[in-house]
Amino acid sequence: MTVHDVARVLPAVDELREHCRGLAMLEAVLSPEWDTRFYSFDACWGEGEQMASMRDGVGGEYSIVFSVDGTYVRGFDHASPMSPWARMDVPLVWPGVLDEVPKVFLPYIREPAFCEEDGVLTVTCCLWRQAADPVWRAGSIVFPETDDGDPDGADFLFALLVDRSPEVYAQWASEYYEVPVDVEAVRHILAGRPLTQEVVAALNPDVELAGLAEDITEIGYPA
Repeated sequence: MTVHDVARVLPAVDELREHCRGLAMLEAVLSPEWDTRFYSFDACWGEGEQMASMRDGVGGEYSIVFSVDGTYVRGFDHASPMSPWARMDVPLVWPGVLDEVPKVFLPYIREPAFCEEDGVLTVTCCLWRQAADPVWRAGSIVFPETDDGDPDGADFLFALLVDRSPEVYAQWASEYYEVPVDVEAVRHILAGRPLTQEVVAALNPDVELAGLAEDITEIGYPA
């Protein structure tokens, strides 16, 4: 699966945003320490902007910026042959990944939070959807051949955005955190229902609802 396949199956912006919000809330409950979380969500990232993000701790990450102008998605797989550092001494973004990004999203290409210190954008896949767009879009890219069929990292980076079922998240989280994960509690949170102590305890008995107040505010999750 490449970014083109992801663009065909991602949901509408509002549904994607709420799913990302739910993923971040689940992570806040399962992993009280922010540094060990996979998924996060900042409801006040910038003026009129919200950002969902993922970091796997081993060089894979994405950022999704939601704004009034639309939604911009950047993904980076450090092991991808399309990494800016994979082909030559001078790092270059793979041809086509950013060439067709609309002007309204160009500030995100220069956003320091998404770049290395030398200003090179950490990106192997990118897609976007302007406010008036009926579908998600990505650039015209000639992908390198790979044995796993995932040349740009989109398959693993966006797996939990493509398959948004509670069961899939619960299975992933149980393997990552090495604890049983209650599917019904996951379903409750991914549906955006207000948190209760019972739901929190079903996921992590060591966490109190009151202790999540800061995370709830940052994520913008229903209290």
